[in-house]
Amino acid sequence: MIHSRFMALNAALSAPSLADSSLLESYTEGEIRQLISALVERYSQAMNSGGHELPLFPKAGNRMKRARARHKPCALKELEVSVSELGLGYESDETVLFRYCSGTCDAAVRNYDLSLKSVRSRKRIRKEKVRARPCCRPLAYDDDVSFLDAYNRYYTVNELSAKECGCV
Repeated sequence: MIHSRFMALNAALSAPSLADSSLLESYTEGEIRQLISALVERYSQAMNSGGHELPLFPKAGNRMKRARARHKPCALKELEVSVSELGLGYESDETVLFRYCSGTCDAAVRNYDLSLKSVRSRKRIRKEKVRARPCCRPLAYDDDVSFLDAYNRYYTVNELSAKECGCV
């Protein structure tokens, strides 16, 4: 209860205008003092840990950059890896060009996805593993990949690398 009042007071204090003094009337003097001391302590901790002066309007930091990065559309990417790194149980130093699908499918949300999300939020579907959004997956695969393992045995693996990606 007190924490939520502090949050409201903190938001009010950071508002552009404090001309309305009735805003502060619902708080006791002790609550205001406690809030101010908590803010001063947080500020001094930031300064003592090598931080810089706290800006009034902070810039978008790494958290915002990560949030934006999560919303890249579904696309085909590639990476050169050794056959051993693929995790299929082959020992080989040969490298292959591994193409994979990465990104989000926010634009491909359908009525099914919206309905499934709603039914899950109402706890009508509980223990089953279901996703209420489309996934970025291969729609087609490259040609088969052939290689020699560490014992000079020849192998061919199919459906290894994506050729085309889409939201399914």
